[in-house]
Amino acid sequence: MPLYVIIGTDRADSLQDRLANRPAHLARLEQLKLEGRLVLAGPFPSIDSVDPGPAGFSGSLIVAEFASLDAAQAWAEADPYRSAGVYTDVVVKPFKHVLP
Repeated sequence: MPLYVIIGTDRADSLQDRLANRPAHLARLEQLKLEGRLVLAGPFPSIDSVDPGPAGFSGSLIVAEFASLDAAQAWAEADPYRSAGVYTDVVVKPFKHVLP
């Protein structure tokens, strides 16, 4: 199956909504992981710190296998962060894994 990158951009001051919707967001990622389709996923801290505290996050990156670009876009649009308004923008692109 081909790989796709999903980049979600957080709205300003979205930390509380992000935290409230995190369990549902992580559950979807865990399902991809169980299916062997998740390559990597994680947030972008808003500041140069592993734990940005109240500064929160500026977005997220997901790399996973999907049957098609349309399937990846549909999955991204159904993300709890998207429906809760945490993400103001979501970009989905085909991805070619080269290294490592």
